Amino acid sequence: MTFVPAPFKLSLIAVALGLTLGAPAYGQSLQEAVEQTLQTNPDVLIDASKRLSTDEAVKGARGGYLPKVDLLLGTGRERSNNSSTGGTDLTLTRREASLTLTQMLFDGFGVSSEVDRNQARVESAAHKLAGTSEQVGLQAIEAYLEVLRQRELVELTRANLGAHDRTLDQVKIRAESGVGRKADFEQIQARSGLAKANFTAAETNLRDAETNFLRVVGVTPVDLSKPNQPEPGALPKSMEEAVQLAFDNNPVLKSAMADVAAAEAQNRAAKSFMYPRFDLELGAAENENLDGVVGDNDERYAMLRMRYNLFKGGSDKARVDETAQLTNEAREIARRTRQQLEQSTRLSWNAMVSAGERLPSLKQHADASLATRDAYTKQFSIGQRTLLDMLDSENEHFTASSNYVTGQYVELFAHYRVLADMGQLLGVLGVSPRAETMVEARQ
Repeated sequence: MTFVPAPFKLSLIAVALGLTLGAPAYGQSLQEAVEQTLQTNPDVLIDASKRLSTDEAVKGARGGYLPKVDLLLGTGRERSNNSSTGGTDLTLTRREASLTLTQMLFDGFGVSSEVDRNQARVESAAHKLAGTSEQVGLQAIEAYLEVLRQRELVELTRANLGAHDRTLDQVKIRAESGVGRKADFEQIQARSGLAKANFTAAETNLRDAETNFLRVVGVTPVDLSKPNQPEPGALPKSMEEAVQLAFDNNPVLKSAMADVAAAEAQNRAAKSFMYPRFDLELGAAENENLDGVVGDNDERYAMLRMRYNLFKGGSDKARVDETAQLTNEAREIARRTRQQLEQSTRLSWNAMVSAGERLPSLKQHADASLATRDAYTKQFSIGQRTLLDMLDSENEHFTASSNYVTGQYVELFAHYRVLADMGQLLGVLGVSPRAETMVEARQ
């Protein structure tokens, strides 16, 4: 099982582009979007149903502690030839009616082991649901931030297109008056066409982000608001502390550990067949015309019965060995899960630190490119800069601004990613977990 981030485009963009993020949305806060997702996401609902089904399995296992009552009714024709019939054939109408109560007294701890196994399955399912909720919540956050990022990029692209259009008008007037050069007019036309294509691409990316938001959250985005970073105290001070918190709190790891407990209980249940079984049986029968004896044949009894299988072809021993290996498998899966969790937490922490360290440089680049663009624009107006110089400064400002916008969202998302690895995402957001994630401690 993997932890972070499913396809997470923000992380991919951060690597490929060096950091980038904006757009319209749904009239809801980030917390509300995550809450909405947990109520409608199919993956969450699937795990919730599985969690509820394990509750019924526990009830079924506990039924082994209760007495079993069997009613038998029968009627038919019977032909007998025995000492009761004097050696002659006698055909009678046979009738049977009996009621038997059987109470298990000792079964080699089979029922108790089955109860333990299913209670462990309940814990596993509950923790798995909690883990799915954390990851689906993280996907909702990614979709939410991506819409906001694309929205800001559309505005930057719109402004870039407007600057090119204004320059085009200015150069066109110069060319028509004979002051400007034709090459300048052709150059700005080419750059303006590229700016229009970039704007169209940005709008397409925004619509894609909105479509993904609808898929993940379940509603159309409208009026989203940029969230603040988690409170400083929500995150640990070091990577090692983050890893330890992940070990202590990550629900996927807890689910794997519960699977180990379930496998151990299954092994104990398999061993129960190696013990004798003791049952208390109470019975009453109202029979008629049995075995050639005409008339009633009634009985009442109370019996302590022992059943002990002496040979079964080695199948019971094989089942014990099989469940022992299944227990080893569950332990190794839990160990692998722990290793994956540690790797994921460390990667998430590194991504968060890297994004935070790069953000000041990205802002410096954006601010410096803005100042350069403004200066070159003024200098171009008085003939101290060429058109190409001004257009290059405009494009550099657009690229730097886009990277800075993305850098802000990547850093923000990186914080939430670390929280998800530690199993604390929903708690920090103030989102109540689903009721199905709650379990009572095993006795």
